[in-house]
Amino acid sequence: MCYDSNTMKAVEVYSNSPEETQKTGFVLASILEKNPSSPIRASILALSGDLGAGKTAFIQGLARGLKIKEDVSSPTFVIQKDFRLSLKKYKNFYHIDAYRLKNPEELLELGFEDLIKNPENIIAVEWADKVENILPKDVLKIKFENLGGNKRKISIFSLCKPN
Repeated sequence: MCYDSNTMKAVEVYSNSPEETQKTGFVLASILEKNPSSPIRASILALSGDLGAGKTAFIQGLARGLKIKEDVSSPTFVIQKDFRLSLKKYKNFYHIDAYRLKNPEELLELGFEDLIKNPENIIAVEWADKVENILPKDVLKIKFENLGGNKRKISIFSLCKPN
């Protein structure tokens, strides 16, 4: 189901440490595994927030929840990192960092359209606001706000773009 982010109240999680932010990602992984966001395409998480707001820590927890053993760090310089999954519904996790992209078309050149067509993929996009116009209309939007020190507000809601 798709909701307008301007009218839907987000689920808000408050974190007091990077570990709590990771735990939020870990919990979301189990929810995704049980309830894929789409039966016909990849499950896409669109993360936004200022530098240091907790996006990468969240994805590290998500990756741990998806049973990824490798170290997960932000792919700022390589744009995309790929991980194999051995879950019942998902086979691949793609961690994309759009921070350095000059325009959304650069992501399309990396084969993004093919990635989103596969329902066995989970795709997490950091700095999603930079590529928002090429994302499907019903992605899971996650906004991170730095509240000072290690405190973060994580707002999770579905995003719909006008047709």
